[in-house]
Amino acid sequence: MNDANDRSRLSRDGQRRLMSRRGEPLFFAEWERAVFLHYEADAALLQKETPFELDLHEGRAFVSLVAFTLRDLRPRLGGKLGAWLLKPIATHRFLNVRTYVRHHGEPGIYFLGEWLSNPLSVRLGPGTFGLPYRFGKLDYEHAHESGELRGAILAKSGRLSYRATLETHSTFHPSEAGSLMEFLLERYTAFTRHGLVQRFFRVWHEPWPQAPIDAKIIDDDLLASTGAWWKNARFLGANYSPGVRVWMGWPHRLRDPNYENKSPRNPRMEQLDDRLSF
Repeated sequence: MNDANDRSRLSRDGQRRLMSRRGEPLFFAEWERAVFLHYEADAALLQKETPFELDLHEGRAFVSLVAFTLRDLRPRLGGKLGAWLLKPIATHRFLNVRTYVRHHGEPGIYFLGEWLSNPLSVRLGPGTFGLPYRFGKLDYEHAHESGELRGAILAKSGRLSYRATLETHSTFHPSEAGSLMEFLLERYTAFTRHGLVQRFFRVWHEPWPQAPIDAKIIDDDLLASTGAWWKNARFLGANYSPGVRVWMGWPHRLRDPNYENKSPRNPRMEQLDDRLSF
């Protein structure tokens, strides 16, 4: 297999999983100007913060912060009317704090915390997708054209701010196959829990075009609200991507581990329930 095809394997697997279920995807959107800030964490501490099994890379556990803008969220069906109905939540800024998990062999992420700039979206996320949305003031200047990147998130639970520089001659490429960066960036399933209900939803996009950046964390007390993992975590480095176009799937409930999906459409994912969660 040549390098280009090998690098796209995780993306192809993500698309296959998403499209194995009828009615997918639910939404289209753009995730624009994304800054990824990576930490290595103590696996034992981090495991206490997630109901799912940690996915380790060479025995190491990680948490990533992803600061980006969601733009032009629209339903797959419904045309202009559907887009108009979603207009109040179609564009806003995100900060995701995520760790890496597996559930019955499927790699994914689990959100330790998420901050959004849109109060309406904050109210909708937990009950539908099981997402830990919180409101915050998010100020991003991700101007890769000039090589200067900065962000500040202010919320009731604290503040996060960072600055970074990108070489102006940088080019954006998918992560190398099998690398730590591919492990951290190329994730296509989210597992969530809200109350006693566990869910999953899938997304798909082309592999992130990315470049390393020189980043400095200025304030980070916001992370204390996401768990004890933060106390002895070590900042590793950062990446920047101009963005991707995304297919976003429906939320589904997770069932007990004895459930067997008899559908031949996706025999490898036999543990996941096809019922919608709302």
